[in-house]
Amino acid sequence: MGALHEGHVALFRAAREAGDVVVATSFVNPRQFNDDSDLAAYPRDPAGDVALAEGLVDALVEPTLSEMWPDYPHATATTVSVAGIGDVLEGAGRPGHFAGVASVVAKLFVITGPCRAYFGEKDYQQLVVVRRMVDDLAFDVEVVGSPIVRDASGLAVSSRNVRLSQPGRARAVGLARAVAHAAKRAAPASQLRREMIETLDAAGVEVAYAEVVGPKTLEPTSDDESGERRALVAGVVEGVRLIDNGPVTVTTKGV
Repeated sequence: MGALHEGHVALFRAAREAGDVVVATSFVNPRQFNDDSDLAAYPRDPAGDVALAEGLVDALVEPTLSEMWPDYPHATATTVSVAGIGDVLEGAGRPGHFAGVASVVAKLFVITGPCRAYFGEKDYQQLVVVRRMVDDLAFDVEVVGSPIVRDASGLAVSSRNVRLSQPGRARAVGLARAVAHAAKRAAPASQLRREMIETLDAAGVEVAYAEVVGPKTLEPTSDDESGERRALVAGVVEGVRLIDNGPVTVTTKGV
């Protein structure tokens, strides 16, 4: 999606360590936006992208809109969607988002051929959706997740962060604090949800969701379940939608 940052650099370096040819794509995909104003406001820095990628990748591919979607803005006949896991959380708040993601990623995989594909865990639901699509459609692709990159304050690095003021960035750290607090100790899922919402509220983040789910299914965890799960939070700060996540441990209620 362009607007490259240190999170992308981490992906490039991981790919370099594991492979012999590193190819990155930069394309702001309009099909994964359900809000025209969000698309218009999405940060773009083509010159900065080239400078940041130089020496880290063998090729930075920047396809045009007409090359990727010749019929846009008219509907494209073929859409790839991942039912269930693509319809919840970010999929519920941004209808059609993951169909746009899956469609463009599928097309890029077809063009690229057999490869390893690196995705950051910051967009955890996207990672799960892509992995399921690859499994279901038998792409000859190994999907590799890369740990979240954070700045000194703990805020997850994101292209959208550039739209925040300094006070806004300070409030946005509340997402990281909510996830970190949930990861500190084992507790029932409902308690972790409640405490994450309280942390987000205290930071001044407009809460979209604070959920504890199965790491592969993204199904909500009940209080009679225990084990390793994933906490995912989303919220709005200064009109910017932000997400964060991390692993947590849940116990049954009363334990």
